[in-house]
Amino acid sequence: MTYRSFSLMPTLGNSIFSDRFTQMDNLFSRLTGEKPINETPPYNLKKNKDKYELVVSVPGFLKNELDVSVLNNQLIINGKPNVDNKETNNNDKESVNKWLHQGIQKNEFSISFNLEYRINIKNSSLNNGLLTIQFTYDIPEQEKPKKINIGMQNETGRVIEHNVS
Repeated sequence: MTYRSFSLMPTLGNSIFSDRFTQMDNLFSRLTGEKPINETPPYNLKKNKDKYELVVSVPGFLKNELDVSVLNNQLIINGKPNVDNKETNNNDKESVNKWLHQGIQKNEFSISFNLEYRINIKNSSLNNGLLTIQFTYDIPEQEKPKKINIGMQNETGRVIEHNVS
């Protein structure tokens, strides 16, 4: 399972280092036969006014092969492909599909994000290989900044207010 901190503050990363790490990870994975560390689906996070959207790329996955859940303020997305007997390439004459090249692979994955208590998941949908999760970041009224008007006193002791709209 890959753990990712989920914060609305952008993270400044060194793309040169991360690209080099990915290359080295892939190289060692080829040599050792182990799965790469970075074998998690790519995702986008975008903001539209007060609404947010997390889009995870899950090509080839069906709705029943994905699980989205929240437990203890942690968003967990699991993907487990169903094994279809007709897609296996055995020597039976009844085998329907025979892969000549399989570049798009449906590998099992798990990715999680830590959520603040203010984040409320609204809904999720799967369309064209993209899992979209919509949520809001709700700030309680008492925690929002408030504008306080400044008044002046004249010689009579009255307060003169100046309201700027």
